[in-house]
Amino acid sequence: MRKRHTDEDALRSIFAEALAALALPPDAGDRLTVTGTESLPSCFPVTELATAAIGAAGLAVSELLGLFGDAPAVTVDRHLASAWFGPSVRPRGWTMPAAWDPIAGDYRAADGWIRLHTNSPHHRAAALSVLDCPGDRQAVAAAVARETAEPLESAILRAGGCAAAMRSLEAWQRLDQGRAVRAEPLVAVTEAPGHDSGRWRPDPARPLAGIRVLDLTRILAGPVATRFLAGLGADVLRIDPPGWDEPSLAPDVTLGKVCTRLDLHRAADRQRFEGLLSEADILVHGYRPDALERLGYGEKHRRALNPNLIDVTLCAYGWTGPWAGRRGFDSLVQMSAGIAAAGQRWKQADRPVPLPVQALDHATGYLMAAASIRGLIARLREGRAVTARLSLARTAFLLTDHAGGAPGPAFSGDQDRDFLPKIEHTAWGPALRLYAPARIGGVPLRWDRPARDLGSTEAALVSNFDSAQFSSPNSSRAIN
Repeated sequence: MRKRHTDEDALRSIFAEALAALALPPDAGDRLTVTGTESLPSCFPVTELATAAIGAAGLAVSELLGLFGDAPAVTVDRHLASAWFGPSVRPRGWTMPAAWDPIAGDYRAADGWIRLHTNSPHHRAAALSVLDCPGDRQAVAAAVARETAEPLESAILRAGGCAAAMRSLEAWQRLDQGRAVRAEPLVAVTEAPGHDSGRWRPDPARPLAGIRVLDLTRILAGPVATRFLAGLGADVLRIDPPGWDEPSLAPDVTLGKVCTRLDLHRAADRQRFEGLLSEADILVHGYRPDALERLGYGEKHRRALNPNLIDVTLCAYGWTGPWAGRRGFDSLVQMSAGIAAAGQRWKQADRPVPLPVQALDHATGYLMAAASIRGLIARLREGRAVTARLSLARTAFLLTDHAGGAPGPAFSGDQDRDFLPKIEHTAWGPALRLYAPARIGGVPLRWDRPARDLGSTEAALVSNFDSAQFSSPNSSRAIN
């Protein structure tokens, strides 16, 4: 790995762990060049994590192309890597919706701090039912102040909500769940017999053209993974249930995708889903560990429908231990795993200080994309079908095992020069999109479809991948 003015030890260590987890050869790093000098301000090396995760995904593509020729070099720009860990879209003449529900956030409890995640209506209702108070911030603050943090966390979770008490790094590492997550691989890979059909080979200009990706993910890691795959030319079909929306995120993460809705409780939609699953090369999903099983689509059934499937999934708090299956999001894992407490000490602040970006989500997303591509390598080279599991909590250890404070200038934020000059005609209005953070063989990522609403394509039009309009006239407004 060639670099310029970066925190060499942290970047090399994070990058080496990512390559090892993906079973990519250590010398693959010799093909990576890192440019730029800026770092996101944090007590942890967030920009190094961003650069390493994007670099690992790029090198997975390089390894894939190397099966049929020379493995190309990969370049990652630190400034753009940092920028892509935030919103990648800049609206022109319209405004992105607020990212947080009015009562979401950190509250002082009787013995510490707790974070409530209330963006989903049913999570908000669960928190308010436990607190037994009106849904305004002042009333919630008063109710939380009367409670101790960890029992309140447990009560909200039992009610079907999402919350996390703030713990220190040391407390998390002593906790049974922290020890369980520490023992898990960064990318847990299993393989099953599969086959290489012999019909598909990667194109250096569009490495994943012709690869079909079924996206069953929500906020935020999974959509980041599938956005990266779409940027490599994959046909990504995102499926959401009726009524689900992510208004503050869809303009950012639906780039390059076709989006539809299916109700897997309806027979006709189940039939459509099973047909799509049988055709897919890659399934990326982020349901809680038992959710697909309850719908009748557990791992054995998925393999029966598609023995050659590359199956990549994530959860919040890990796959083992007493919290396996717990509801969670990046901001909650930061509270649980000691990140917000470490930030508070670093800033000498009077409240939790999270990372400057949702780095666990974004880094896990790029690692999921890398695992998907690693699955293609295994299928082409060995005729194996790969399953890969990741978690936000395990990615947190990849970050917190290293100190921050990288030398060099602080991240300057998005600059006009960081955006492509071409207008992207999103479903919400015109916008600019950041230049891609990585180049593979000198070729940047490129998205063939502008961002669009969730469910914007009728389910009847996606009975199979060939009918999903991946080459519709909208592709003339590609993001280059």
